[in-house]
Amino acid sequence: MAKREQAREEAAFARGDVGVDGASTEEEKDEAEVEKGKAREQLLRGRAYLGREFLTWLLWRSESGDALVEFDKAGVVVLFLGKVVLRGVAGDVTEMSAKGTLAPYSENVRHSLDRGLLVSQARLRVSHGEREYEVTLDAEFLDIRAAKLPALLTEEEDDQLSERLELTEQLSSLVDALVQEFLTVRSGRAWSKQVVPAMKAWMKGEEKGSDLLSKAARARGRDARAARG
Repeated sequence: MAKREQAREEAAFARGDVGVDGASTEEEKDEAEVEKGKAREQLLRGRAYLGREFLTWLLWRSESGDALVEFDKAGVVVLFLGKVVLRGVAGDVTEMSAKGTLAPYSENVRHSLDRGLLVSQARLRVSHGEREYEVTLDAEFLDIRAAKLPALLTEEEDDQLSERLELTEQLSSLVDALVQEFLTVRSGRAWSKQVVPAMKAWMKGEEKGSDLLSKAARARGRDARAARG
């Protein structure tokens, strides 16, 4: 029995689990820190799912080519470009990517969304007035992965730096405005009754999706007026 115990200790030492004194080489984690870590992980999971809902909603709304929100007295128009990545949490297919100029609006992508996938990453063109930005958004943290700014108007190096910073800040504000518009819709009374059915109809390629969208827009207007009141 003593030999077996000694063999276990030697094996643990060989793996680096214990030191020469027989004590564990890993620091014992505080229970509060462990719980905090679990809570953070759950929060990030929820944020990731909400981010996927946002990008999926944005894809649906952007197909019309209309301004999705107003910012600084000008409409913000979004167009999905190039590659789009879809992910799901269950089912046989848990990830799919589509490439091509208008691939995000293809029938294959809509059918994949209808089967339960959501947009996880996408390249967007965001137009605001005469300015056009290109940005890659990742749903996991709703962060900007890469961006292309409009052409600079200034020639001096110092002025160009200031202009580049201004454009970067404006792009961030435009994305924030789009997210805020989604959150307003997502928390409104019309989400489950009008918006989700309209999105599902669009995914299935049904014409009634546009009618449901009009109803959803009217419901959003009522919610906005009620909030201002």
